[in-house]
Amino acid sequence: MRVLVVAGSSGGHIFPALGFLDSLKEKDKSIESLLVLPRKSLENGIEISGYKIRYISLSPIRLSLDLQNILSIVKFFQGSVESLFILLEFKPDLVIGFGSLATVPIVLCAYFLRIKTLIHEQNVIPGRANRFLAKFCNRIAVSFEETKEYLKDYKNHTVLTAHPIRRDLIRIDKSKALDFFGLKEDKFTLLVMGGSLASHKINIVFLKALSEKAFKSRLQLIHLCGRKDFDLLNSSYKDLGVNFRLLDFLKEMQYAYSASDLAICRAGATTISELIFFKVPAVIIPYPYAGGHQTANAKILEKKGCAVILEDKNLDSDKLQKMLQGLIESPQNLERMRLGYDSLKINKANELLSEALFSTYE
Repeated sequence: MRVLVVAGSSGGHIFPALGFLDSLKEKDKSIESLLVLPRKSLENGIEISGYKIRYISLSPIRLSLDLQNILSIVKFFQGSVESLFILLEFKPDLVIGFGSLATVPIVLCAYFLRIKTLIHEQNVIPGRANRFLAKFCNRIAVSFEETKEYLKDYKNHTVLTAHPIRRDLIRIDKSKALDFFGLKEDKFTLLVMGGSLASHKINIVFLKALSEKAFKSRLQLIHLCGRKDFDLLNSSYKDLGVNFRLLDFLKEMQYAYSASDLAICRAGATTISELIFFKVPAVIIPYPYAGGHQTANAKILEKKGCAVILEDKNLDSDKLQKMLQGLIESPQNLERMRLGYDSLKINKANELLSEALFSTYE
């Protein structure tokens, strides 16, 4: 059997695709797979090894008639031709798409070639690409039960599989995880991150919140800050005398989640699913654009009492500091937040998605 997997350029699309491919390899080593990504994904620094990869030409298309958008439309048609040739060359039995514009030409070409297709929606609110492709695919897999409300017209072939998690994301003993970062066991460990590309706003507001209050002496930090703010934060943390581990990017996220008592983060689908898997209480600051997808994702955790939401428009150092201090000084509240994760299970996501894919083929 040959399976083609296509995903967008961000970590939010690539990581679940890799999680699924890992599971597929474990399930049946005889399955031949191919991963298709937009060329832009080469810029994000995500290392991918062990899989055949092909790249297609795509740029974001906007609702405007300027030169840049015309070039993007031309690139889309170029990517469509490249997609067709990839399908004719690889001859997959099944195609699975993980969202974004990159999936559109591949899934459409597969539809016209009568190749069985499945799309996976990671967010609570389906993205535009998956909403468009829903009418052309054989099966739709979703991460959250709430997503089915947005896909009522396709309920007969929509299945809940949860969100695929990468094979290397396993729970680590906390003392070993802290040792990985050179951190201490007697301090409160705070994980700060802003998604696969980091968040300048979260970086700066958190730095200001930390520098304004004396509670920093109780903390130690794991901060995934991206490249642009690394030098600023590195020198600032040293001046503040805080115990920290600063990284522009971290592949071994299992250590960060296992070491942390609380996370400050955005609400991308991958982040939400990893928080669920590792049961990390969180202060979530949803990215305010992209159709409100992240707010809907964050509310899944808020409803279960696992996280508190701080809206991006209300984000300032004083509000963030007060919220953090309230949680740090209430270990019983943090424990209740962890217990709230018990009703949000994603442990079998890879297995369920594999089953959905194979049942599509039958």
